[in-house]
This record gives sequence, C-alpha cells and structure tokens, in this order.
Amino acid sequence: MEYKDSGVDIDAASTALARVRDAIRSTWGEDVASDVGSFGGLYRLPGGGYLVSSIDGVGTKLKVAQMARDCRGVGADLVNHCVNDILVQGARPWFFLDYFAAGRLDGDVFADVVEGMATACRENACALIGGETAEMPGLYHGDDFDLAGAIVGHVTDEDLLGPEHVTEGMELWAWPSSGLHTNGYSLARRALLEGDEPLPLDRDPGTLGVTLAEALLAVHRSYLHPVTELRERVDVAALCHLTGGGFVDNLPRVLPEGRAVEIDVGAWDVPPVFGLIAERGGVSADEMRRVFNLGIGMVAIVPALGPRALEGLSDPPLRIGRVVRREDGDAVRFEGSHRGL
Repeated sequence: MEYKDSGVDIDAASTALARVRDAIRSTWGEDVASDVGSFGGLYRLPGGGYLVSSIDGVGTKLKVAQMARDCRGVGADLVNHCVNDILVQGARPWFFLDYFAAGRLDGDVFADVVEGMATACRENACALIGGETAEMPGLYHGDDFDLAGAIVGHVTDEDLLGPEHVTEGMELWAWPSSGLHTNGYSLARRALLEGDEPLPLDRDPGTLGVTLAEALLAVHRSYLHPVTELRERVDVAALCHLTGGGFVDNLPRVLPEGRAVEIDVGAWDVPPVFGLIAERGGVSADEMRRVFNLGIGMVAIVPALGPRALEGLSDPPLRIGRVVRREDGDAVRFEGSHRGL
C-alpha cells in the first residue's frame, strides 16, 4: 500500500504547485523575504524584523475524530501545527484566526473545537483574535465539517533561522512526536479503519497500550517551549517541522545547495502505531518515511555539541544525524534499522 492508494498523491501536489509558482511570485514586492515552499511566509517590516505567517488544516484526522465522537483535540492540533511552522523560521506567534465550515452547525462540536484552539493559544501565548463560521448545506453532508487556521508571528533579524546558516558537520537533534500529529491520516485510515476487517477505535489492538482512538487522536505537540529553551543555550542554525512528506520532503526544505543529511534511524524507538499501520497496510519503510514523522516531530540543526551541552534542559532533544556534503544522490540518507517498524 502507498499513500496514493488512499487518494493522496504527493507528487501531483508538488507538480501542481510548480505550475503556479511564477504566478505566486508575480504578486510579490521587495518586502517578501521567503520563497514558495517555506514553512512560513516572511514579510519584512519597515521598522526591522519580519512578520511570519502560515495557514493549515487538520486533514482527514477530522474523520477519525468524528468516528470516535471526540473532537476535543483537533482545535489544539490546528494551533500547534501552525505555531510549529512559523517556529521553523525562529518566530514567536502573535495571533491566530480560524475557519470552521459545516453543512449543519453542531453547537457541541463547535464548542469543543474552539475550546481546544483557545487552550492551545493560551499555552503558546497567542491570541485567538478572530475567525469565520460557515454553514453550507449541500457542500458538506451529514455531520461533516472542515477546519483551517492562519497564524501570524514575528521574528527579529538576529533570530531568523534558515538554510543559509547550515554548514557541513552540523548535527541533527530532535524531539519526539506525540503520534501522527496531523499528517498521513488518509493512509492510516485505509490501513486500519477500512477494508474487510477494520479495527475498532474503542479498543487496543494489542500493541499500543491505549485505545486505537487515543493513539490516532493524540494532540499534535507544540515545540515552542523546548525550542526556546534550547536556543537560550545553543546557536541553532535551522529547524524542520516534520509534517506531510515526512523526512524525505521536509528536511531538504531547510538545507542549502550542496548539503545532505544522514539520519540514524536506529536512534529512537518508532511508536507502535506506525508499526501497526505498516503491518496492516503492507506499507514499505521508504513509503512510511515519506508519509509519516515516525515518532520525530521537530528537528534542530546545530553545531556539534559537547557531551554536557544539554544538561539541565527540561525537554532535551535526541541526536539523530548530521549534515554532510551532497555530491550526488538524495538529500536525505537513512542509516541503520528502525526500532519498531
């Protein structure tokens, strides 16, 4: 099984974006400081520094939440995902706006979602400043609803992160994910919840230690606080949020020309939910690495650290690889064997 078998074609999305790249760039003036494909869009402020913005959704994780009748976490998923995207460029969030659309507004579901967003905004010191609620019968059916959010933050010139700071010999240090976060759910649903023998959401299939619903709906982590703590100690060059596209498509976004990364995939234990997806769906390790985060949510690229550099951190990252010269081949290379996949 591959991601496109579930209805999602990553290559088609990349090709479509390439077709409109010039049209997007044609709207820019000299104040736009990022390029198409950045985790967040940079807009230079007249007084110095940059506004950083991003927009995203929760994807078909919403379907799992509806099936489990538990939509409390998807609002927090949305906020934390957006916070992480602008964090990649060094930004702290300022404010957030949401869009909630349904065929019929269910007040209880709406309240659960917004309360989740509000909780995550408070935890990230971000104002939930506005939003839009739309009822569109005929476009959405039954209890279906969709959710999107946009965030705006700020970064100073001296705190801006990016590929231009990355050099050969730097190390990759990473924090674990809480699960799938908000990516790969079409494939996960196909492997686990569809077909002749779908797994029940309200039970542990035997390897998770929690119900399947709890594993699939674990809230997307925010990395604002551990990244901030690390930056007070270490000169971070770049960050990478492992979202849709997994390791293969995301890490090259924060690498300069001529550089690659080598990932030691045996450096961490892959959470059992990923092994369950791979086994039930017959998904190859290569496909799993391109679709899912496999237990790693945020990667920091830093100069080589001494053995005591991270002592005292409340949430220390784990070393998972290094930056090397790219002479040919892929920008992301994998070494060793996954533990748990």
